[in-house]
Amino acid sequence: MNRVASLRLYRPSLLSIPTLAIAFLFGYAILPNTAAAQATRPGNTDLYIYAIDVEGGQATLIVSPSGHSMLVDTGWGDNNGRDAVRIIAAMKDAGITKIDKVLITHFHTDHVGGVPNLVERVKVGEFLDHGVNREDSDITRKDYAAYIKAIGNTPRRTLHPGDLIDIPGLNTTVITADGEHINSVAGIKPTPNPYCASEPKWELDTTENPRSTGVLIRFGLFSFLDLGDLTKAKEIPLVCPNNPLGHVSLYLVDHHGMNLSNTRALVDAIHPRVAFMDNGAHKAGSPEAWQTVHDSPGLLDLWMLHTAESSDAAHNSADPLIANLKGGSDGHYFKVVADGDGSFSVTNSRTGQTKKYPRD
Repeated sequence: MNRVASLRLYRPSLLSIPTLAIAFLFGYAILPNTAAAQATRPGNTDLYIYAIDVEGGQATLIVSPSGHSMLVDTGWGDNNGRDAVRIIAAMKDAGITKIDKVLITHFHTDHVGGVPNLVERVKVGEFLDHGVNREDSDITRKDYAAYIKAIGNTPRRTLHPGDLIDIPGLNTTVITADGEHINSVAGIKPTPNPYCASEPKWELDTTENPRSTGVLIRFGLFSFLDLGDLTKAKEIPLVCPNNPLGHVSLYLVDHHGMNLSNTRALVDAIHPRVAFMDNGAHKAGSPEAWQTVHDSPGLLDLWMLHTAESSDAAHNSADPLIANLKGGSDGHYFKVVADGDGSFSVTNSRTGQTKKYPRD
């Protein structure tokens, strides 16, 4: 694992010797606890990405340098609007008061269930999704119906592979949707994927997971890949025999780190520099998926939203790379600040520490 060579210290009188030791080991720039709120740059020239803790669901907030926003999924419903409140906290940190677009990757409750709570509290400009529910289950039909009711007359768009999502300042391409995938991305030359040959044949499941809408977001030389809960049987044809995605700066680990997803053919081909796993304390974060991502070529760090308490120490990242530790820590998020030159940083809101990744 590469270390960031430089170490900048702020208010050193407030830092303990153990904190300095951890900082040196993991290459952090140590900031005060308010750093996450103060990390904005004059002129709003950066892209912000927030991996929000929704306890094993997904809610990822993207805010472009122009201040335009897209929220990918909304977490769970109920719980007194817990996940909507956490989304609003990230919005406040980013300096926005409304969400321009909400992208629903698929219609499972941990992704779409929070829509009714969200629209009660936040103005949304447009909803994006893959069309209609395809899963034959009562709970998914119920959540889909609640979603349709909650969005009411808000504009809604059905996405298809190859579509572009208009977020000023960003290039956002739909990679997968409703079980289909793109074969090429403008500006990226597909290349033969040497990792395909060793992949076994995976059975396609009939849930909403393989219908997930996935996006590749590019900001200059920085790129972020989010494929929702795409499963192995759909990951492989996406990148085999040719990989149309190139290498990515940041990868949101598919399906919260479940072993139903994250084939080596995909993860190794995209060569992520950094990865996030939006697992819960007792949901996903499987040892198999963790190891696959951890071992991918060129990976610098694997950040986790929770300690995977159902796993073991060997398949959990080091504590500074985890937002919510075992023992009741909840609600902390990761904040990415990305520059168009390909450099970026990650702040852990639990610790207030920021780790910088220079341009590749």
